[in-house]
Amino acid sequence: MQPLFDKLIGCKASDFFQQLKNALITEQRMFIVTANPETFKTASQDDDFYHLLVAEETTMVPDGIGIVKAAKMLGFDIEERIPGVDIATQLLQHAQELEKSVYLFGAKPEVIEKMKRLMQERYPQAKLVGTCDGYVKDKDEVFETIAQLKPDVVLVALGIPAQENLIYRHLQSFSKGIIVGVGGSFDVISGTKKRAPKFFIKLNLEWLYRILKEPSRWKRFFKNNWGFILEVRNMKKRG
Repeated sequence: MQPLFDKLIGCKASDFFQQLKNALITEQRMFIVTANPETFKTASQDDDFYHLLVAEETTMVPDGIGIVKAAKMLGFDIEERIPGVDIATQLLQHAQELEKSVYLFGAKPEVIEKMKRLMQERYPQAKLVGTCDGYVKDKDEVFETIAQLKPDVVLVALGIPAQENLIYRHLQSFSKGIIVGVGGSFDVISGTKKRAPKFFIKLNLEWLYRILKEPSRWKRFFKNNWGFILEVRNMKKRG
């Protein structure tokens, strides 16, 4: 698991957001993975996903507070968590400011419709070149279309690890653009679901708020986080 921690971006969120802006200005290609304990636990059970995460072209940021605390426990220099929803929001703001193009892929049809309206109202200078909900059958065909459009920002809301696997399969078809899997961020950005109050965010307890709002998440959360904690403890013992 150590190579996964080695891949984590350790800077402050504000510095990373500036890196994103610079990448848009210089038309770089970036593939971003927002990592939480479930990401690392999945990688420990899926070799293909593991190799995707440690690949040279992958940029991995610490989304979950569990990742940040584990990294610090193991001696890795990680400043703070960088939530995927904040990355998505910052990219839309950068696209607005720099008049860059955007493609939105994923979530439910009604959510993607709300995102389209939000783009028109809040980010009118960003060029929305296309959208597609996450219930389309041939997602690879959608990504082939996206690559042809050459957008500057591609936000993919299909959940881990499906979104990352899909992006990575088509990554070489992109000569530029920031491509990132954003999970359930469209639900929050569109207002379909409320983000945790600032009190929870400040204390790094967004995970608790989500569980309180959606108790069905508890089993999945417990399974992934407990397994992750045990692996981190074993790494600590081995020195």
